[in-house]
Amino acid sequence: MMLLELGSIALSVSMASAAGLVGCFAVMRRMTLAADAVSHVALPGIGVALLFHFQPVVGALAMLLLGTVLIWGIEERTGISSETIIGVVFSVALAIGSLMASGEQLIDALFGAPSVLTGWETALGLIGAAAVIIFILRAKHSLVVSLVSPDIALTTGINVARLNLLYLLAFALTVGLGLRYLGVLLMGSLIIIPAATARRLARNLTSMLLISVAIAVVSTVLGAFAGPLLHRDTGPLIITSAGTIFFLSLLKPQPQ
Repeated sequence: MMLLELGSIALSVSMASAAGLVGCFAVMRRMTLAADAVSHVALPGIGVALLFHFQPVVGALAMLLLGTVLIWGIEERTGISSETIIGVVFSVALAIGSLMASGEQLIDALFGAPSVLTGWETALGLIGAAAVIIFILRAKHSLVVSLVSPDIALTTGINVARLNLLYLLAFALTVGLGLRYLGVLLMGSLIIIPAATARRLARNLTSMLLISVAIAVVSTVLGAFAGPLLHRDTGPLIITSAGTIFFLSLLKPQPQ
């Protein structure tokens, strides 16, 4: 039991770290509103999982990855902005998911329902979080170059289309990792709020990444420990903690 609890803590910290890193590039790519929309794509997968009685997280993750590939494919073929495509896919997914899940099950899907994970679930979650963290740290310079100028990125040998797909998949995987804690309504907030705060406080990319991860981890730990003490769900407390830190950061004057 102690090992499972330690594993759950490690997984929540790893998930928060991945969210902090992914969020920095989401903010720089102006995907702040798209972050919430992407998380809603998980709803149909949760509905299918509940219908056929298997792990909701598995269904959610499968739908997230499928939706991500669909969004990337449409963007590559049509040239429509990813924000527009995500908005359309989000709306359809939300409608379908609402039809397939109802009552308490839908509430748990929307706001998260922390529970004790099995050993294999924890192990797979840690592997997924590690994969996201390693990808972002290794690809951060390529992501920045492709963001500043796709043409320059291509001339330096960066496969921009593949890089965009990998980033979107990392984004989707991060959302899937956090659904247990925050649900589809709040997970996008943990990706965006720490990164938005870090952008105000940081002087360079490295410090932005570090600050974002620190805020995401602190918020997650505070919410996880405060929930049982206050007899409240952890998800809203995590986002409230992150939001409080953001508003406190507004007190710091911006350099002229």
